[in-house]
Amino acid sequence: MKFSLDLPRETLSIPVIRRVLGDTLRGLGVSEACIADLLVAASEACTNVVQHVDSATHYEVIASIAGDHCVLKISDTGHGFQSDRQKGAGPDSESGRGIKIMQALVDDVTFDSRPDAGTVVYLQKRLSWQEESPMRLLEPELLKTAG
Repeated sequence: MKFSLDLPRETLSIPVIRRVLGDTLRGLGVSEACIADLLVAASEACTNVVQHVDSATHYEVIASIAGDHCVLKISDTGHGFQSDRQKGAGPDSESGRGIKIMQALVDDVTFDSRPDAGTVVYLQKRLSWQEESPMRLLEPELLKTAG
């Protein structure tokens, strides 16, 4: 399963992606703890776009769910950034903690940022399922291709 949202670079877009992604994952039977982790990580990535990308009016979120993995791709067309700047953020810093939060909540966080070409953030997480999940009822060989 794959869906894409083209969102305005506005604060109100963040609850929209949280709602769409959360409802989709719940419909598939993903556990609430796993959904919560993905929603917070996605919110952090989207908040970074809204707060720091002055040169773009829109950004895109693509969610891919295949088998037992979810990959979120958050892309903007801003000026890019250097992830090294964020490594020194302390626990009391007003900003710069989002990357560490994302890294703590998902299995893999990858950045592709280029000057004047924008930034793409990839968030990948192995999904855990509710006991009564429709995905858990599928035959193991079908689960590999479900989505």
